[in-house]
Amino acid sequence: MFIKIINMNYKKATENIRQELKTYLTENNIKSLVLGISGGIDSALCAALARPICDEIGIPLIGRSLPTRTNADGENSRAEEIGEIFCTDFKETNIQSSFASFYDVVVENFPNGTDGVSGKKESILKGNIKARIRMIFLYDIAGGTNGMVLSTDNWTEYLLGFWTLHGDVGDYGMIQELWKTEVYEMSEWLVKNELEGDAAIALQNCVECQATDGLGITNSDLDQILPGWEGSSKDGYAVVDKSLSMYVNFGIEIETLDKAVIDRYHKSKFKRNNPLNISRDKIEK
Repeated sequence: MFIKIINMNYKKATENIRQELKTYLTENNIKSLVLGISGGIDSALCAALARPICDEIGIPLIGRSLPTRTNADGENSRAEEIGEIFCTDFKETNIQSSFASFYDVVVENFPNGTDGVSGKKESILKGNIKARIRMIFLYDIAGGTNGMVLSTDNWTEYLLGFWTLHGDVGDYGMIQELWKTEVYEMSEWLVKNELEGDAAIALQNCVECQATDGLGITNSDLDQILPGWEGSSKDGYAVVDKSLSMYVNFGIEIETLDKAVIDRYHKSKFKRNNPLNISRDKIEK
């Protein structure tokens, strides 16, 4: 499925997202929504979209910030702001000790120990473990409250494999098919047209912040997606989205696009095809 970037009517899009969420929750008798809050724009937008529906149907929006040592103070403070303002139940729980213990057990069980686990490979390994621990945490809360975990992925990150298999993919994606650029623009629409006071400030802070991966792999998202970018994260994603949409929709490669973006798109195909199952016709041939 290919999605083009269009001039979206954000008022209507916001109404549609909320109506779809409300319908799903009521039809499936969901008793809570659980959201991991990172301090970034994606989870912040999800919180702002979901809270009015939770209030309307009378279920809690349970937010949890789950930092480790590699999370910057700015991330943690933004997560706290978003959680306290938009969630009905919010807590911050540092998972550094849980992560460290689990990581040690994992590497002890590698066939060759820690041989070859260094540098970027080690950072990715640690990042994946953090994402999976966080999702275990959120899913157990959802299970104990008859709830559902909200996904915070967007279309740009999905196409680029900027997510962890069996890690940060939830049950229900309100913004899964929005380009990252649209995530920023929808957030700005909410700030200008719906939110007031501290709520507007908290969401705007997430719009303006440097986008970080939350896993400690690199300093920012764009270090991996668009190496060498020196502007704002919002402007960087505008470059990525324009070029990526032209490539995946029409096979057109824009000369200014850093090859790392297209390379990442192809190298992450295995994630989008997961799980890869042997088809029945091949089994029975």
